[in-house]
Amino acid sequence: MRRHAAQFVRQVTARNRLPLDYSVNSLRVVDFIVDGLRKGKSERTDVQHVLFGLGAYTGEVLVRRAGAQWIELCADQRELFGQPVGVRMPDGRVWNPLGKVVKRFEAGERESVRMLYLQLHGRVARGADRQVAFGGRSA
Repeated sequence: MRRHAAQFVRQVTARNRLPLDYSVNSLRVVDFIVDGLRKGKSERTDVQHVLFGLGAYTGEVLVRRAGAQWIELCADQRELFGQPVGVRMPDGRVWNPLGKVVKRFEAGERESVRMLYLQLHGRVARGADRQVAFGGRSA
């Protein structure tokens, strides 16, 4: 996934000069890009490759900035998340950055990729909305 994220960043930044520098603040850019796809009335199937690239990038930010590791998900996790891979945090929690990006595309602003990162570090109250933090299903 690391290579996929790097290739995606090279392609996108070469054309658009987007500040995808693997910083936490760059996750705002991810939200912005997804919002642009939504406003363009794109069908999910038409932009699936871009959503996957943004999800890989988001996961790589979690790896680099929060100490996560890319993992292949087990069958139960694949069914829950609708994705083959995710990230495991140092505390053992498994997160779904690929699905979170898809949820942002499907549901809009209430599914912020940047907020996912902030929830990981307890900077935002977690409350009962735990499935949102996990990225939920992407199907």
